Amino acid sequence: MSKKYYDQISVGNRTKQRAFFVQDHDKNRMFEELLGSLSEKKILLFLKSKRKADALVKYLASKQIDALSAHGNHRALQIEEVAATFNTQKNGIFITTDKIFEKLTLEGVEVVVSYDLPLEIADYFKRLIVVDERGEAIALVDPQDEAALASVEHMMKCEMQEEELEGFVHTKLKQTPPKDKPKKPRHKKTEQRAKASHPL
Repeated sequence: MSKKYYDQISVGNRTKQRAFFVQDHDKNRMFEELLGSLSEKKILLFLKSKRKADALVKYLASKQIDALSAHGNHRALQIEEVAATFNTQKNGIFITTDKIFEKLTLEGVEVVVSYDLPLEIADYFKRLIVVDERGEAIALVDPQDEAALASVEHMMKCEMQEEELEGFVHTKLKQTPPKDKPKKPRHKKTEQRAKASHPL
C-alpha cells in the first residue's frame, strides 16, 4: 500500500477542483444557482469576514435556503452547538471563516466552497484536506482573488479547472470602477458577458 502524502502538491493534484470567475456582487446568486446540483451534499463554505458571512446567511434565508453559520461574533458554546448540529445532518450548508474552522471538527463534508480565497494561501490547502479524495472543492474567484489564485496554482503545480455556470447572467457593477485601475485579465470574459447581457 502506497503512502499517502499531505503536502500541497499531493493534496492539490488528487482533489477535484473547479473555479468559477465571477464579480463579487454576483457571488450570492451564483452560489444559489450552484446549489441546484449540490442540494443533497454537505457543504462547507468559507468567507473572509464575519460581515460577509452574515450577509450570505441573510440572502439565503430570503430564498428559503437554510444555512448554519459560525464566526468570531458567536460564543464558543454556540459555535460548538452549531457544529454538532451540522455533523448530525445528511446534507446542509455550514458557513464559516478560516480562523473559526481551525477550532472545529466537522464530519461528512462533501463539498468545500471558497466563496473567497484566503488571505493566507496555506489555509486553502487546509480547506482541501477536508474533502481530500472524497469530495470536491469549488472556488468563486473575483478580480481581487486573482493573485491568490495564481499563488494557489503555483504551490500545487497545476491549474484549477475553469468552468462557466450554464445560464448564469453576469451583471454590471453598480459603481463604475476607477479609470486608472487595470482590469484583471482572466475576468475580461466575465465583464464582456455582463455587458452582452445588459447592452446600453
